[in-house]
Amino acid sequence: MINKKKVIVEENESVECDVCHQTYDCKEEIYETQEFLHINFTGGYESVFGDMNKVECDICQHCLKRLLGEYLRIDDGY
Repeated sequence: MINKKKVIVEENESVECDVCHQTYDCKEEIYETQEFLHINFTGGYESVFGDMNKVECDICQHCLKRLLGEYLRIDDGY
């Protein structure tokens, strides 16, 4: 007997940057939404975010560059 699993796919209509609050349409602005940084983790023991607290943030590429650009190591891949 073959076990069949049901797969559920969720598609977002839009995504909002938590820094600048700009909203991007996922179908109209596909390249912008692909460049988002999505942070999602759970703080561990003695984390500065709190033990077992869930931490989430969505940041557009423009805010990411503005906030962290000088700290990022960017390699052109060639």
